[in-house]
Amino acid sequence: MKSISQVARLADVSVRTLQYYDEIGLLKPSELTASGYRMYDDDALQTLQQILFFKELGFPLKEIRRILEKTDFDRIAAFKKQKELFLLKRDRLDRLIQLLERLEKGEECMSFQEFDLSDYIDALENFKSNQAEAVIQHWGSIENFDMFIQKIKEDEDQVAKLTIQQFGSIEKYTEEMKHNLEHFSEIMEDWYSQVPEEMLKEDKFLKLASHQGEDAGSEPVQRIVEEIISDTQATAPKLLVGSAENYCRMMIDIYSNDYLSKVFDTKHGAGSCEYIVKAFRYYSENNFPGKR
Repeated sequence: MKSISQVARLADVSVRTLQYYDEIGLLKPSELTASGYRMYDDDALQTLQQILFFKELGFPLKEIRRILEKTDFDRIAAFKKQKELFLLKRDRLDRLIQLLERLEKGEECMSFQEFDLSDYIDALENFKSNQAEAVIQHWGSIENFDMFIQKIKEDEDQVAKLTIQQFGSIEKYTEEMKHNLEHFSEIMEDWYSQVPEEMLKEDKFLKLASHQGEDAGSEPVQRIVEEIISDTQATAPKLLVGSAENYCRMMIDIYSNDYLSKVFDTKHGAGSCEYIVKAFRYYSENNFPGKR
């Protein structure tokens, strides 16, 4: 057991921070001494570690508490997801450092202002707060939507470049996305009503998984990946899909999810999700040079 002051020194946080976490129910002490002093065991320290990781990634305390309180919260799965997000953050910092190095050499580079997606991110946060039911229905959970927002934050410059290419400016993109968010339910209902019946009948992800055992980079397999991307971009709302590059990343993330893998693989065979990820990763690496 460690006292609150020992934990504060160990985690490099203030005693007041730990007291506040206790007050809001985020991190309760393991026990109180007869004198009322807070004491923390190893489980509490592990929880604090999780909190600090999420906090470093920009998650608000309210959302961290909600994630930790979930009955199916998986500590190891959370570490994997946090690692993934930190890698994205590291990549962004590496690109910023490279940009600064170019500026040091006197090269003229696009200004940071052109990469500012703060208005769009604010709109997403407002959408999450005001339409939680729609978020859960179409993203699976609030946590998944938080991850979606976090990925935009961590890869802001690349997302901004793509939006400028597609819409001409960040302002036009943000204006259209705000409209889509405000009318999200109607847009989704309209989309479902217009999806061709043959697309609803044929699950191309199952078709892709059925090729498991073949080279994921083979022409037939990559043709299916291309069909999935093309069909989705032709019918799905831009808010859910974005560019082909972003969609590939999204599919890799979704089918790498431990929970989805268990459900999907149980129904369609062990390794199905892993194979889908391989196929999309091959497509991404060979169609978007320089991207992981």
